[in-house]
Amino acid sequence: MGEIDTIRAANQRAIEYLNTVDERRVFPDQAAVEGLDGFNEALPDSSSDPMETLALLNDLGTPATVTNNGGRYFGFVIGATLPAAAAAERLASAWDQCGSSFVNSPVAARIETVATNWVLDILDLPRESQIGFGTSATACGLSMLAVARRTLLKRKGWDIDVDGLVGAPEVKLMVSETIHITIKKAAKLLGFGLNRLLIAPCDEDGRVIVNQMPEIDDMTIVCLQAGEVNKGSFDRFSEIIPVAHAAGAWVHVDGAFGLWARASETKKHLTHGVELADSWTTDGHKWLNTPYDGAMAICGHADEFAATLNSDAVYSTTEPFSQKNLVLEFSRRARGIPIWAALRSLGRQGVDEMVTRHCAQAVRLAEGLRGHGVTVLNDVVINQVLCTLGNEQKNAALIQRISEAGEIWFGPSKWRGESVFRLSVSSWRTTDEDIERAIDAIGRAIAEL
Repeated sequence: MGEIDTIRAANQRAIEYLNTVDERRVFPDQAAVEGLDGFNEALPDSSSDPMETLALLNDLGTPATVTNNGGRYFGFVIGATLPAAAAAERLASAWDQCGSSFVNSPVAARIETVATNWVLDILDLPRESQIGFGTSATACGLSMLAVARRTLLKRKGWDIDVDGLVGAPEVKLMVSETIHITIKKAAKLLGFGLNRLLIAPCDEDGRVIVNQMPEIDDMTIVCLQAGEVNKGSFDRFSEIIPVAHAAGAWVHVDGAFGLWARASETKKHLTHGVELADSWTTDGHKWLNTPYDGAMAICGHADEFAATLNSDAVYSTTEPFSQKNLVLEFSRRARGIPIWAALRSLGRQGVDEMVTRHCAQAVRLAEGLRGHGVTVLNDVVINQVLCTLGNEQKNAALIQRISEAGEIWFGPSKWRGESVFRLSVSSWRTTDEDIERAIDAIGRAIAEL
């Protein structure tokens, strides 16, 4: 069959899948998982009909998917892809653009410029900032720490681009006790050394204790959090950032999901002062509900941003703020297009309503779980509900029972070294009825245990 027929068949299977999302198990059963052994083939010697490959992918792959794009997935902070974002992704895939610069794709460059302006607007961040639409908050966080280190060294007269780090003044990295693992990963990759990190003590909600911060100076990068991954708490930006800047430090905010609280009129107060930072990272696939592989590195020092990640070549010199100069990749797909589509379809009011609704649903979820004897460990300020049944064995048994039933799904975590489980509400598909089903499903599982 030809190219168009194959793509049409794939589209039909995708539509069939989406039509069953509300009825599907959230986590696959054992038979579906065992069926994945069918992919364990030797590399074929000869070519075959693409339809055969599509059929294998659908027949074995579809039953073994996790339905995280439905309304009853409460595992990680993962949003289902909005219709407009999914459609834009499919059309952009057909365009097959290399979204590195204007000369590679005028349409990608223009749309991602608009997306930049819209993100800065809805998050109310400094409008002179630039955004690199990267693969993940992990990659974007690594980029921002690299920009921060280069800038601080430049202020001391050290050119890391040509002289490297040997003999350079030390740049210190301050993180909180509850900092996300992706920041630690970036610290390792950039050579900061985990044993050399400055660790800021945190309170019972996971926020940096301001008067117990390590000593910082003009060679320090300070990492704060907008939305701690377990309790969903926010550092005290308006207190910490001015002090850090007075010392000459660079402030980076990891806001993979929590930064979107700024788009909610009822939750924006949680982020008061975050706009004073130097850089930020956030994901699209979390609270904005865009496809995966679409995150944002946001930097208020645009020239330093573009200089740090510049990848101009003799055969490819482009405008300073082209995406290839703002992300790790040289060749890339235009990840900002589905972000643009999500924002255009929802509008300011739609994003506000979605974020606000999820926060209210999380509060209801916590209330319902308490009624079944679950201990809720956090003040549910946004979309995170952190829970325990009292010990690791009971928590593990509950999660196993939930996975076997397949009606909902959530996963384990650790808080202060203790076993817990966490439910996150972040899918545009999640209805109030889904929340009640989740409460009932957990109640039944606890009763069975």
